[in-house]
Amino acid sequence: MASEGEIKQEIERIVNGKYSLWTIGVTDDPSRRRQEHGNPKYWHQWDADTEQQARNVESYFLNKGMKGGTGGMGKADYVYIF
Repeated sequence: MASEGEIKQEIERIVNGKYSLWTIGVTDDPSRRRQEHGNPKYWHQWDADTEQQARNVESYFLNKGMKGGTGGMGKADYVYIF
């Protein structure tokens, strides 16, 4: 599991300021969600310490211009980007 700060730091490193090119989301089942998104090649995921932390990360990057929307089903404690 990863903390909110650790996930944010890794995402910042990966996207390198190009927020609008990436999509972010939260889920309780990253394998299913990846398939639903068409198995994107550049997929990254993290298991957050809590659902609230995952939702905080999602909100933070949506506000920076990433694509996506709030949602997620079940205990949405995984953050993903592609």
